[in-house]
Amino acid sequence: MTQLNPPTPELVAKLTAIVGEAHAFTDASDQAPYLTEWREKYVGRTPLVLRPGSAAEISEILKLANEARVGVVPQGGNTGLVGGQIPFESGEEIVISTERLNRVRHVDAAGGYMLVEAGVTLADVQNAAEEAGALFPLSLASEGSCRIGGNLASNAGGVQVLAFGNTRDLTLGVEVVLADGRIFEGLRALKKDNTGYDLKHLFVGSEGTLGIITAAVLKLFPRPVETATAFVAVRDLDAMLELFRGARAVAGTNLTAFEFMSGWCLDIVTSHVPGLRRPLEGDAPWYVLLEISSGSADGAAEAMMEGALSEAFESGAISDAAIAASIDHAQQLWRLREDLSEAQKFEGGSIKHDISVPVAAIPEFVTRAGEVVEAVCAGARPVVFGHFGDGNVHYNVTQPAAMEKAAYLAQWEEMNDAVHALVADMDGSISAEHGIGRMKREALARFRSETELDMMRAVKAALDPNGILNPGKVL
Repeated sequence: MTQLNPPTPELVAKLTAIVGEAHAFTDASDQAPYLTEWREKYVGRTPLVLRPGSAAEISEILKLANEARVGVVPQGGNTGLVGGQIPFESGEEIVISTERLNRVRHVDAAGGYMLVEAGVTLADVQNAAEEAGALFPLSLASEGSCRIGGNLASNAGGVQVLAFGNTRDLTLGVEVVLADGRIFEGLRALKKDNTGYDLKHLFVGSEGTLGIITAAVLKLFPRPVETATAFVAVRDLDAMLELFRGARAVAGTNLTAFEFMSGWCLDIVTSHVPGLRRPLEGDAPWYVLLEISSGSADGAAEAMMEGALSEAFESGAISDAAIAASIDHAQQLWRLREDLSEAQKFEGGSIKHDISVPVAAIPEFVTRAGEVVEAVCAGARPVVFGHFGDGNVHYNVTQPAAMEKAAYLAQWEEMNDAVHALVADMDGSISAEHGIGRMKREALARFRSETELDMMRAVKAALDPNGILNPGKVL
C-alpha cells in the first residue's frame, strides 16, 4: 500500500469548503469529543474533524483524500470499545463524523423494513420502529448515543442476539462510499437476492476499513404483545446451562434474552449505581436475567416463564426467582445488567475481554480462565457476565484490591494474551461483538490463520488500494 501523507493546509481548506466552516473543526476544544474513547485508553490527534451532511459530501471528501493519500477515520457515536474510531497520536489522519446523517427516511412496518441514515442513534431507530408498530430488536447499553452506522460497521451484538441475530442478520441493504469516492448504492429491501456476491456483508463488520456506511435498510419485526422477565438465582454454571436448555425447550424462539452475571457482579452494580436494589434475598454464585416474549395477549409468555422456572426449581438448578410484576419492575431488573459495565470502574482498573465460546463450554471456560488470571496476577478479580444464550462472555478482570491501578493495567497485554490463548484452545473467538479495531490487531494476526489473513488483506487491497480508510485498524 502507498505511504500515507499528512494533509496539507491547501487540502484542509478544500475539505472545509465541502462541508462548510461550521462543520469543520480545527480548534482543540471543538475536536476533543471526537478524539477520546469513553475509557480514555486511546486519545488521538487530528488536524481536522469533518461533519458531512450527505453521502455526496463524503464522496467528495474521499476523492480528495484518496488522491492526496491522506488517511481518514470514520466515526459514528464514538462508543466503540477497541479504539477503531479514534485517530492515532501522530495527528496525520482526518476524522469524518457521520452524526449529521441523521434522517429516518422511510419505515414500512407491513413490509418489514426501514431505511435510515448512518448517523441516526440506535435509540431513535428503535423509537421510529415502535411508532410504526414494529420492532427493531438491536439493543445495547449505549443505544442512546451509539449510531446505526457504527453498529453496522462493528456488527454489534447486544442482548437480543439469541432471538434475532447480530446486526449483520438485521441488515437488508447498505449505501457505502468507497475509498475512491464511488458510492455503492445497495439500499435494497429484498429478503431474497441471489445475484452474485452479497456485497453488503463486506462492509458490515469491516470497522470502516473498506468503506464508509452512509445509510442502511434494516429488518423490522412484529412487536411482542406480552413479555415476561425474571431474575433468577442459579446454583452454578452447569445448572445455568440446564436452565438455558430447559427455557429454550419450553419457549423456543420466544426466548428473547438469557443474560448472566456472577454474584460479585450483582454486588458491584447494586453498590455503585444509585437506586438499584437486590431483587432476591440471600446470595447466589450466579444469576440469570431471563426474558420470554409472545405475540399473543393470552398470558402465554408468563405461562412459558413459569413452566421453565418450575422445572428448574424441581431439579435444584435454581434456588430463587423474581418475575417482574410490571413494566417498571422489568426495567429495574434490566438495569442490573445494563448498568454493570459502567459500575465496574468504581472497583478500579479493569482488563477487558469480549470473547465467545460454544454455549456448552462456558462453564469450562470460566473455570479455566480463573486459573489463567490467577497465574498472571494473583488476587485479580474476574467480573464475569454477558450473553449466555449466544456464548458471548464479557470476561473482565478487575485489579486486586490492594494493587495500584497503573501497575495493574501495565499487565493488559500479558493478561489478554493468556485469556485469548485459552479461548483459541477452546475454538472460541477473541472478539465476539466489539470488533478488532486497534486494540486487538496483533491478536487477530496471532489467532487467525495465514490463509484467513491473506484473504482479508486481498479484500482490503481491492477496495482500498491506497490504504486511506481507517489505517492501522483491524489489519
